[in-house]
Amino acid sequence: MTSSFPSFRAISPAHIKQIDRTGRRILKDIGIKIKDTAYLTRLKRAGAQINYENQTAHFQEDWLDEMLSRAPSRFILHSRCGKKDLPLGEGRVYFANGGRVIRALDMATGSYQLTTLMDVAQTARLVDCLENIHFYVIACQAHDLEPRYYHLNDFFYAFNNTTKHVMGGCDNLEGVEQVWKLACLISGGAEKLKAKPFFSVITNPISPLTIETNTLKILDFCAVHGIPATCSPAPIAGATSPVTLAGTLAQMHAEALAGVAIAQVFSPGARVLYGAVPTTMDLRNMDFAMGSIEAGIMASSAVQLAGLYSLPIRATAGVTEAKRPDIQSGIEKSISNLIVAMSGADCILMAAGMLDSGNSISYEQFIIDNEVIGMIRRAMTGIKVNKNTLGFDVINGVGPGGHYVMEDHTVKFMVNEVFYPNLGVRCNFGVWEEKGRFDMLRRANEAVKSIFEGNHRKSPLNPALQREIRENFRGIRNI
Repeated sequence: MTSSFPSFRAISPAHIKQIDRTGRRILKDIGIKIKDTAYLTRLKRAGAQINYENQTAHFQEDWLDEMLSRAPSRFILHSRCGKKDLPLGEGRVYFANGGRVIRALDMATGSYQLTTLMDVAQTARLVDCLENIHFYVIACQAHDLEPRYYHLNDFFYAFNNTTKHVMGGCDNLEGVEQVWKLACLISGGAEKLKAKPFFSVITNPISPLTIETNTLKILDFCAVHGIPATCSPAPIAGATSPVTLAGTLAQMHAEALAGVAIAQVFSPGARVLYGAVPTTMDLRNMDFAMGSIEAGIMASSAVQLAGLYSLPIRATAGVTEAKRPDIQSGIEKSISNLIVAMSGADCILMAAGMLDSGNSISYEQFIIDNEVIGMIRRAMTGIKVNKNTLGFDVINGVGPGGHYVMEDHTVKFMVNEVFYPNLGVRCNFGVWEEKGRFDMLRRANEAVKSIFEGNHRKSPLNPALQREIRENFRGIRNI
């Protein structure tokens, strides 16, 4: 976790207010499409304006403000161990990997394979060991599972490999209910889970301006049962939203506010993150460009929009179109992670592990991104200036022509003042040649092997609990 004093602003406060006003106007005049009469009626009873003929819900400004005022500005994403809790809304920035990719890169062969349940377990184990990745997002699609038990197995193998907070998307209400029942058993009951939920759920409206019944059912269930959720619009500029960045932000803002407001109808005080996954296309050839600099700029601007309502935000960064851990991936990932972090986002998803426009993962990329994020966190802490760090006394003691290597002042401050990379090359040329001309990618590969072959294989769920889980949930597979 890193305390942030936001220092990057892509948009002036006056222009942010213009975008906010446009987003509110969209909700009032255009509305949100909801193709479900029952939910439209629930919203009408709560005071929203409903057009049944067009299947749209319209949010008048006073009503919208009332709903948004019910949303908590601070809450905790709990860890299962209680030692890695993530308080949101306190100016801290947390990083996580991304989710539901379909392929994994095998560095040994250079080929890609469809992801399996083992990849879910392995990526959870990686994240558990990486200090700069603060919580785990279900990383990939398990192609070796039947759809009925996707989410039950996803979350079980996540819980079985990390004690950090686990976040993931669910496709349907049945999947969320399975995960909730599993988490209730692990935590010791529904009330204990509701007090300290150690998992959260991602839902997504469909841009432009549509929320499907499945999404509403999931959001409804999470709100009522105290499970943190996010309703994260993912507009594509020039495709599912205006090509202009301001237009995309206005539409996305309307969609995100709608998700927060509707959750408060379901249960006042529901823990909901403002969601933001704005992306672009390369309109020269109609290629998806999730790692574009514009996507990063929009995500950082979304932090400003959420801040108008004191809403914790789940933004995205660290995505790349590169197919390998290479120069392109390093550039695109580092820049977007840096600017979104320096904007003060509470949670940054997709920050680690992902390649190929969010369609693939690389285990080595998790390790590399962990180091990059460590540098970003160091940059964000800035320089501490006080009597001790100014060092007048030690400068006076060493005097002209001396050195500081053996000074107590050096020993005292050397750990916290400087970031020490594990992967980067920091030796002279001769030593580098003697060691086989290693690079970051090779060291990352060695780190992956060390984690999987070392003492990190022990499950955080004790054997008796695992047996009880398997007895109660027959759909959990062995891997």
